[in-house]
Amino acid sequence: MPRGDRIGCRRRAVPPAAAAALPLAATAAGTRDRAAREGGPAARYFPRNGSYGHRTLAYDLRLAYDPGSAWLDGHATIKAVANESTRRVELDLARLTVHAAEIDGEPATVQRRDGKAVLTAARPLAPGQPFTADIRYSGSPGPVRTPFGAIGWDRTGDGHDGTLVASQPLGAPSWFPCNDRPDDKAAYTFTVRVPGGHHALANGTLRERRELDDGTVSWTYHHPGPMASYLAAVYTGRFTHETYDTESSGSPVPLRNAYPAHLADRARYDLARQPQMLRAFTELFGPYPFETYGAVVVDAELAAPVENQTLSVFGSNHMDGKRGWETLVAHEIAHQWYGNSVSLTDWRHIWLNEGFATYAEWLWSEHIDEDDAHTLAVQARQELSGHRQNLRIGDPGRSRIFDDRVYVRGACTLHALRLALGDERFFTVLRTWHAAHRGGSADTDAFIAHAERTAGRPLAGLLHPWLFDRSLPEFPAGTAGA
Repeated sequence: MPRGDRIGCRRRAVPPAAAAALPLAATAAGTRDRAAREGGPAARYFPRNGSYGHRTLAYDLRLAYDPGSAWLDGHATIKAVANESTRRVELDLARLTVHAAEIDGEPATVQRRDGKAVLTAARPLAPGQPFTADIRYSGSPGPVRTPFGAIGWDRTGDGHDGTLVASQPLGAPSWFPCNDRPDDKAAYTFTVRVPGGHHALANGTLRERRELDDGTVSWTYHHPGPMASYLAAVYTGRFTHETYDTESSGSPVPLRNAYPAHLADRARYDLARQPQMLRAFTELFGPYPFETYGAVVVDAELAAPVENQTLSVFGSNHMDGKRGWETLVAHEIAHQWYGNSVSLTDWRHIWLNEGFATYAEWLWSEHIDEDDAHTLAVQARQELSGHRQNLRIGDPGRSRIFDDRVYVRGACTLHALRLALGDERFFTVLRTWHAAHRGGSADTDAFIAHAERTAGRPLAGLLHPWLFDRSLPEFPAGTAGA
């Protein structure tokens, strides 16, 4: 199993808790989030990652990867806007060596420390001033150490001739210089050069495939985003490609899937209901937010799928040819609305990603006339009640943002809201939440306020115990489906 592949979707069981969560109240969380947006690093779960000195507009990443030597040559052009008067531009970059850097066409000095490449411009940048940073770098990329293990760029296949990226939450600096905050979102262009016979995949739409005189092939993808750095992905290897237009598939957007040839039959069957999922979720959540969608199956076993914008990634073990893992396919598609289009101001709010996507698993089951969401919610609550009640999912603590209880209790929180409001108002809350924050970032306080405005009634008394109490609340009286 490759390192750095465990993040992206909930596992099947809720494990025992490892330690007590941070005992912080909802009001304190809201205060810290406001401080984080104003640049206070202590307010964030991972203050060493990301910078509030600038906001990114676009990344143009030109990569050449040799699978034989596992060597990456990179050229990143980053368009951004300064948030303050400064000559320093801080970028997250691990393991790789910067050879040269420019800001607005003039040479910039580079200092490396604590996983950062700090560029110093020849001239000061003024607040609100657009600038372009140009960085040339290289090295043998690999996962970076995080509180969740080694995460980031990794190799796949028996001959290690393929690669995958699992960047959530802190692995993006393993392969490109970035402002690695979940709320710093930008457009992306990827040009990836690999040896002939190898393929490259990335977020967005394939713009060009070009065979070069040296025997390599250049693949260019573009995604207007906006997209957070942890959702950016590049995959290389040997794949069977299948694309579907909207007319032939019935999908609201074009679909593209890729998988190793020996997994094609299983993967084709297991992913066949993507168009129905996209249609069902469009009905429930609102218009699909991006220009394309697809899935990649890598030649490796993964503990969980990898959440990427427009391009979900599954391990070979998730394709059994029997749709045994279809709930995970639904989970990753739902992330396109909740987690990708509507992102987080900080990782403490991850229940807004994972609780929503887990609830979408239950909604898909309900949609195909298997177990309804209420039955699954009652079962999930019963399972949760058998474990230690020591986690506040609205502020779980940085070491436990991927605790399964964040996923499952987050879904139960939404089901409690559905029972209290009834289907019409509940799904109006979900659709308008996405519509209000599409392409942006939000937090728990904003969701509670939005739900109250949309429902026209106070809801903090219902939601706060689910989000901020350790003890497990009961579901309110109500009928899902009413």
